[in-house]
Amino acid sequence: MVNIHIRREQPADYYAVEALTRETFWRGFWGKDQKICDEHLLVRKLRSATAFVPELDLIAELDGEIVGHIIYTKGKVVDDSGKEHEVLTFGPLSVLPKYQSLGIGSKLMKHSFEEAYRLGFRAVIIFGYPDYYPRVGFRPAGEFGITTAEGNTSDAFMALPLYPGALDGITGKFYGDSVYEQLTQEEALEFDKRFPEKEAYTPVSIEVLLNQLAPDARKAIEDLGYKTLTVVKAKSERFLRAQPGIDDSAVEVIRALMKENGYAWGE
Repeated sequence: MVNIHIRREQPADYYAVEALTRETFWRGFWGKDQKICDEHLLVRKLRSATAFVPELDLIAELDGEIVGHIIYTKGKVVDDSGKEHEVLTFGPLSVLPKYQSLGIGSKLMKHSFEEAYRLGFRAVIIFGYPDYYPRVGFRPAGEFGITTAEGNTSDAFMALPLYPGALDGITGKFYGDSVYEQLTQEEALEFDKRFPEKEAYTPVSIEVLLNQLAPDARKAIEDLGYKTLTVVKAKSERFLRAQPGIDDSAVEVIRALMKENGYAWGE
């Protein structure tokens, strides 16, 4: 693991952090009508949200360069009786593409978990890539009896108790800050003008994958309705293996094609 320095973000870091977030997520969006990533705008808005936790707004430096960032807000799990249980959520978690796969993201998370525990928080709940976050201890939130605000569960909706038993007896629906749901493409496009012009990214069509799969596996992916490879990245290997027609051969094809297009995927 590279030797990095982790510290609190300062106002002088804001533009650099927004720029690195932009670089991290430029190829990461998957919204149906999305033309540009909006995570750098989200970072700007989170800093002024009432749920923002400044003590957990952290950057990673390598040789004086800001190469990673994590930002937290407070959320809550509301049980059937209406009782609220405070938890944390983070995101975006950003690492400059050229420094990814060096353990920087993991180090930022682990450091922030220690700080969150020290501050008295009990757990972290996130939406994220289900083949990545379990490496630092996350488990499907449904295993704890916690669902999304809509009452759903999935491999991408995960929870991490910050100490043994932290989520014992806590079940219900998770609610994050409303800022996560209030971003618009118009605002993101306007905000992006603050940064150097960058060629718009067009997500890779799912057809590139479908053309390489055997008929049964192809039908399985078609039935899921995915349009781009980015959506596949958000699904766990376990989830895809559970689909009729997806066997070991299909998984290897998916893994190889994702890697060819710059996406880490699979356990």
